[in-house]
Parts: sequence; structure tokens; C-alpha cells
Amino acid sequence: MKQLGIVICNYNKAEALDACISSVLESTFQNFDLYVVDNASVDHSLRMLHEKYEHKLTILANKENLGGSGGFNTGLRKAMEKEYPYFMCMDNDAIVDENAIRNLYEFLEEHQECGVACAKVYHLENPDVVQQYGIEIDFEEFCVRSPYEGKIEDGTLPDFVYCDAVPACAMMIRGEVLEKIGVLPEENFLYWDDTEWCYRCNRAGFKVACVGNAQALHAMGAKKETVNTFPTYYAWRNWLRFFLKYTPEQDLEKLCDRFLNSMFVMLYESIYNGEDGRVKTVMAAYDDALHGVTGKAAPGIIVNLKNRDERLQSMLNTYQSFNIISNQYLREADLLKRRLEWIQHEKNPASEKNKEAGITVTVDGQDAADCTIILCDYIFYVEDLSREAVYADIDGNILLTEDDIYHVMNYGYGHDTFIKMQKELFLRLASQFRSREKEMMREMI
Repeated sequence: MKQLGIVICNYNKAEALDACISSVLESTFQNFDLYVVDNASVDHSLRMLHEKYEHKLTILANKENLGGSGGFNTGLRKAMEKEYPYFMCMDNDAIVDENAIRNLYEFLEEHQECGVACAKVYHLENPDVVQQYGIEIDFEEFCVRSPYEGKIEDGTLPDFVYCDAVPACAMMIRGEVLEKIGVLPEENFLYWDDTEWCYRCNRAGFKVACVGNAQALHAMGAKKETVNTFPTYYAWRNWLRFFLKYTPEQDLEKLCDRFLNSMFVMLYESIYNGEDGRVKTVMAAYDDALHGVTGKAAPGIIVNLKNRDERLQSMLNTYQSFNIISNQYLREADLLKRRLEWIQHEKNPASEKNKEAGITVTVDGQDAADCTIILCDYIFYVEDLSREAVYADIDGNILLTEDDIYHVMNYGYGHDTFIKMQKELFLRLASQFRSREKEMMREMI
């Protein structure tokens, strides 16, 4: 019998999937069966699988998109029929080094205390930079941290690290652990499912590790919005669900304050920037989490994004030259410079006169400019409301007009009012949520 069942979950990434499969099939460790689950892709993924890999792996086609957790679980349940000693999950946009699978397998063989082992993951777009090498769950700030994220590979990182969680992009799990904790929490649909899975592993008495000599490349997963609020809904709902489940009772009020503060910031910024759709999505995520609504988002919750460039466009209509004062935020200053230049080029078909003049944007320039933009940490904390300069913060918010000043002046009052209005409701529904979860656990036992 083979020692390992590998599951790749795919949705609409035929080319990336092809590269992922090739990297697995070229591994020095060959004692595995490979299962590829297609989550009802509408590109040519299934055709590519059948034409190129029909006899090299097992193809499983879901009739609908079951999300990351549901897709992986389709493959895991099928693979579990063969009772492999080990199982592995891989994202379709991950590529493993030829020795990665072997080294993960050998690590688990040598470290019986470990239930889950993951590759050290680098950015596909920048292979010298660490994307993930172990995740810590912070029950003080109610967030997750990746201590080695963004580190340049220089050979000084530890050989392996024990941690709270790892991503499912290149993760191996011991068969006995899978039997004990079950498959991925399918109710998440997307995001936080691998974090909770690893947390269950730790609670079951097994360690979670990242292994330095098992290396993988991974495209940067999109938890940031690009077209619509799809990632926003699942990230917020499942973040709250996780900490509602596992936060100690005595820390619930601290969780309440932390979550409501973060939600207020998101809502206030969204209203400030005219993103009413995001407000709708975040409030739906909040409501669904507290009321135990799981799975795929209901119709109408995910909405398209509005263009956030209105203030920048207004500035381009008024000024010809800009000087950005970086205040040490050099990366953000450069991004803002390029954004202004892109909007001018793409959205302002210029007259012949303007083509000659164009716009000039400098960072920390010495010459006078029509408009000075000062970068800051957060515009809603700015004390200078004279409008002699434009303020822009590192989150992309811009303080420009008299109406903007009104919103900045009322930020603190709005924050305190929101927290007071929501706190009692949050704590009451959180208590009900935890009671339901406990009852469900008793029924499972």
C-alpha cells in the first residue's frame, strides 16, 4: 500500500494546476497516490486534467464550488478509504521542491509528537522572500501572526519551527490525527479552515511544524479585495467564529472590544470612501458569525467594489504638480505616486496641450509643487485640519475636502457611540453562540 494520499484542490486555475501537478509528479518521493479535486471550474481545468493526467491520478469533479475546505474534503474522504498512514493537502497555485514531499514524510516519521508538518513557503513571484514559516495564534490581540513573513532567505532561519498553525497550501497530516480530529471544518467554506484544523491538532495533543528543508513556492493568496467583497465576507465571518469558539470565557469582553473596534474602523472607512457595498458585506459577516450561519455566502452579500479613486481624480483635475512627503513611508509614497500617474494616463485622455504638460509627481522633492501630499499613519488621527496640505494614510484614505474634515472631527465620537451601541448585543449573542457550539459537541460525542 502507498504511504501517502495527496489532495490538490482546484478552482479555475488550469495553468497553475498543471505546474503544481508536474512538481508533485517530479518529486523524489514517489510512494503516493494523487487526487485532484476540481471545484466546478468554468475554465478548461477539467479538460486539461483528462487530456494530460487521466492515467496518472484520480480526478474528482464537484458539481458545485464547495470552497477550499469542501474541495479538500472531497479528496480527503476519497483518499481515506485507502487508509494511508499520511495525507497531504496542496493548493493549485503551489509548487513543491523535488525533495519537499520526501522531507515532510521523513520529518513526521522521525517526530512522532508531530501531527501536521508544512513546507517552508516562499513567494512564487519572489522566491527569496519567505511567505510563511509558521503561524502563531494571538489570544491577546485576537489575530494570527507569521513571525518569519517577509524575511529574506539567508540561511539563518531554524531547521524547523513548532507553531500554532500552518496553511494548507503544502501541508502533510498524520493519518491517525486525521481520524481523531476529522477533515477540514467545511462550514468555513474559505479562510481560517486550515488554522482551525491545526488548532484542533494541537488540542488533540499533537504538535504542528514547519520544516525548513521542505520548500514550496506559492502565489500570494488573495485575502484583499480586488473586484468584489468576496474575501471580506469569509475573512471577517470566520475570524469572529474562530475566536468565539476558542477564546476563554474570562476574555470574551476583551474579544468584544477588539472585534467591535476593528469593525468600526472598517465600516467608517468604507462609508468615508463611498463603499456602501462593503458596509453591507461586513455587517452580514458579523450577523452570520454571531447567529451561526456558515457555508457559502447567501445571494446578495458579495457585492462589486466601487472605484476608490474619486479624490485622486479630483486632485488631478485641480493640480499639475504634486510632491509627496513620505515621512519614512517610502513604499506607500511610491505606490501613491504610481497610482496618480496611472490614473492620469488611463482615465484622463489628455488634450494635446495637456499631453505636453502632463503631471509631475515627486517624492520628498525640493521644488515647489501645486499640491503637497503628506503621508501619515491614519488620517482620522490628523490634527492639522487647515487643508494647506492633503493628507494620505498608509491604508489609502485621503483627507482632502471640507466634508472630509467633518468626518475626521467626528471619528472619535462615532467610535465611542458604536462600541456602546453594539457591546451588549455582541456579548449576548456570543454567549448564545457558545452554548450552541457546546451542545453540538455533546451531540457529536
